[in-house]
Amino acid sequence: MPLILGTNSIKDTGFNVANSLRFNDGSSDYLNKTLGSDGNRKKWTWSGWVKRSGFVASQMIFGSKSGNISASLNFRDDQLRFLDYDDGTFGSQLKTNRLFRDVSAWYHIVVAYDTTQGTESNRIKFYVNGVQETSFATSTYPSVNFNGYINESDYTHYVGSEDGSQNFFDGYMAEVCFINDQQLDATSFGEFDEDTGIWKPIDVSGLSFGNNGFYLDFESSGSLGSDVSGNGNNFTVNNLTAIDQSTDTCTNNSATWQPLDGHIAHVVFSEGNLKSDFGSTATKKSFVRSTIGVASGKWYFEAKVIQNANFFSTGISDRPSPSDSTELGSGAYDYAYVNDGGTNSKLNNGTYSSYGDSFTTNDIIGVAVDLDNLKIYFSKNGTFQNSGNPTNGTNPAFTITAPSLTDHGFYFFCVGDMTQANNVTWSANFGSPSYSESGGNSDGNGYGNYAGSVPSGYYALNTKNLAEYG
Repeated sequence: MPLILGTNSIKDTGFNVANSLRFNDGSSDYLNKTLGSDGNRKKWTWSGWVKRSGFVASQMIFGSKSGNISASLNFRDDQLRFLDYDDGTFGSQLKTNRLFRDVSAWYHIVVAYDTTQGTESNRIKFYVNGVQETSFATSTYPSVNFNGYINESDYTHYVGSEDGSQNFFDGYMAEVCFINDQQLDATSFGEFDEDTGIWKPIDVSGLSFGNNGFYLDFESSGSLGSDVSGNGNNFTVNNLTAIDQSTDTCTNNSATWQPLDGHIAHVVFSEGNLKSDFGSTATKKSFVRSTIGVASGKWYFEAKVIQNANFFSTGISDRPSPSDSTELGSGAYDYAYVNDGGTNSKLNNGTYSSYGDSFTTNDIIGVAVDLDNLKIYFSKNGTFQNSGNPTNGTNPAFTITAPSLTDHGFYFFCVGDMTQANNVTWSANFGSPSYSESGGNSDGNGYGNYAGSVPSGYYALNTKNLAEYG
């Protein structure tokens, strides 16, 4: 399989996707539409870019349903699956052997359906990141000229849920397209970058979508279900608001919290892995890390305290994984700003020092890390503490160890809980927050929506900035 866009850096060239839509399964987010007329039930193509947030057993991406009849494209036990189902009978079912467990990367998925094909393996085709899937755990192909359950006017079509009540998607979607009456391959929607070999999107606005076709680009925050194909097949929005419009996209992948850390630290993630709840399940000292680590450059990040129970922290660490019993700041290469039971401190290698103002619920902590000059600064609600000035390099909170001299050579942004049975909740802002933010401050490349002013020369942690400055 080719490199996955987002796991690898790619420069700002070619077609750019501005927005995605962030789905949170705990909020029952989805889109739905009942079509006005029948389309071609034998021949169609669905394309979309998807970034998962977790390993839920069954997550719906796209499908239709009427009573006991349904069709669905979904992740099932981390495998990609499409099926036509009629009250206990599978008219078709295709399920990959490949597992899709990279929750830090974007996948481009194409389902190309044509039951008029004489060869059964041509009747349903999967493409992931430009390559056709050919190895399947289950492969029940539809019969010749089978009328599938997509494109039927009597069925409600869904994006992000099976039927509006279950199997909700958790993650991000971008560039969602449906093409009626054509079986297209992946090259109608993407191409390989000539320099890197990474699969990337192309402009699809010129495609012929056919009746019932639609193109959801999620660029209108006031109308997230708008169809921009020209057909007017707008979807109804359910439990999604303007804050669910994200700039984390398949052409500029942003950092989130690393969901694997949640299993170690007993942390519950939500809102596209931006919100971390160190609640009843987090019974030990713990912290979580960003999905992207950095070894050079200047980077900026914010974290908002959603719920405060004292003894919590934010900063950076070089650790390859967190411990379930060790707080952020205890390690030699941990650098943290700490609420220590209502007092204010900084913490490195287990040593506390008085620092800055105390912080609590609804405060926003900024972290500016300069890996070129080995300094780190912390701000509270837009004001850098202890007269720190990241722009001119004065009064840092810490002088840090060079990444090349640490145990693992990378630093990750982190938030943490410092006591057992604590109950603190953090929400991260790597540029596109899951909470309402009116600050509107961006970095020098125009990326981000931050409460505080981004220091000159510092950048949001995303793949375009990483390709240029990392």
